[in-house]
Amino acid sequence: MARQAMQPLARLRRRLTAWYAATFGLILLLLGGGLYVAIHRQFERQLTDSLAEATQELAGAARIRERELKTAQGDVVDAVDELHIPDRILYLLDSAGAPVRPDSATHWIRSAARHAAQDGTFDDQRDIGQDHTLWLHAQAFRLASGQLLVAAAVADEVELADRFAALIAAFGGAAVAAVVLVLAGGYFLVQKSTAPVERSIVYTRRFMADAAHELRTPVSVLRTRADVALQAARSPDEYAAVVRGMGHEARRLGRVVDDLLMLARADAGERPVARTRFFLDDVVIDAAVSVRTLAQAAGVTLEVEEFEETAVFGDAALVRELVVILLDNAVKFTPSGGAVRVRVTPRPQPTVTVEDTGPGIPAEHLPHVFERFYRGDQSRSRNGGAGLGLSIAQWIAAEHGTRVDIASQPGQGVRATVVFPRPVPPLDG
Repeated sequence: MARQAMQPLARLRRRLTAWYAATFGLILLLLGGGLYVAIHRQFERQLTDSLAEATQELAGAARIRERELKTAQGDVVDAVDELHIPDRILYLLDSAGAPVRPDSATHWIRSAARHAAQDGTFDDQRDIGQDHTLWLHAQAFRLASGQLLVAAAVADEVELADRFAALIAAFGGAAVAAVVLVLAGGYFLVQKSTAPVERSIVYTRRFMADAAHELRTPVSVLRTRADVALQAARSPDEYAAVVRGMGHEARRLGRVVDDLLMLARADAGERPVARTRFFLDDVVIDAAVSVRTLAQAAGVTLEVEEFEETAVFGDAALVRELVVILLDNAVKFTPSGGAVRVRVTPRPQPTVTVEDTGPGIPAEHLPHVFERFYRGDQSRSRNGGAGLGLSIAQWIAAEHGTRVDIASQPGQGVRATVVFPRPVPPLDG
């Protein structure tokens, strides 16, 4: 049943992990697309600039060659043969587009030369098939003799594609590794983030099961008593005994319902907590008076020891409930002839201490005494409590910035201590 109950949470974890991976993958895709466009433009700019530099070098070499030789054009064109730029094809053409060096050029190159002769520079691209695209840059220049020539440089875009392939491969590998890490890290984070939800689900289911069990018992007793009483005619005294028994179970049922309601409101934050200054000793005396009748009926002496005027800040009604719970527990688990002692001290901080002479709590049960419906061994559950009192007491203490500390040694009784913060706000009125 528990495994089936966790299946929706497992599906939620898988979905959240998938959303993490999908979101991160989309971010990587958008980032990769943006980088691709930016780097593609950068590579194109670099390729165009390198072609422009090649034509400038070719024009400069031709001018230098002309000055060195001071001869006719036939010797100037030797600059093309002498100048070598890796992965670049160089052309020298006249203003009409006729090739000077090398001896031949395609119609596309000659047309580009004519455009450059008219406009000064010209850029063009030509797809030659098999995923090859040629880039061209042509630049017109004049020799010292006044002759107009055109320098052209051509490169294959495969250089750009090679750079892209390496970049895409590197980015793709990094992206795959990142997605894998996101899947692993996302699943880990999802487990961590849903762990409180899982604990809450388990806790809620256990709480509901325990509550149903606690409510079923008095309801069953009430139903059984009623059925038995109606099976045959009885005397008034017998009916009175049945009604008294039913009243006892009804009161027990009412206490469980009241406790459950208080805890439910506390969990939902619907139980308002007053913040006023009051005297802790007065509240404890009032609680002790209420529990004294129960103590007398159980043959337990309730002793009020050290008492001093002690001001605290908080909800007086809730603090009274806390003290009643501690005194009530102490009386319930103290054998007849034993004693329960309570004292209030203001120094060093406002403190309430409740001690009993009962059998104590085994060490293995101490960490669990504040759990709801926990009643330890059978000897401590004989009094019929639902195991909610200390849970309520701990919640009240937490609302007042403190906690209930329980100390016990088997056979030496139990000591419960609550240390309140010193009051800060001034006395009302």
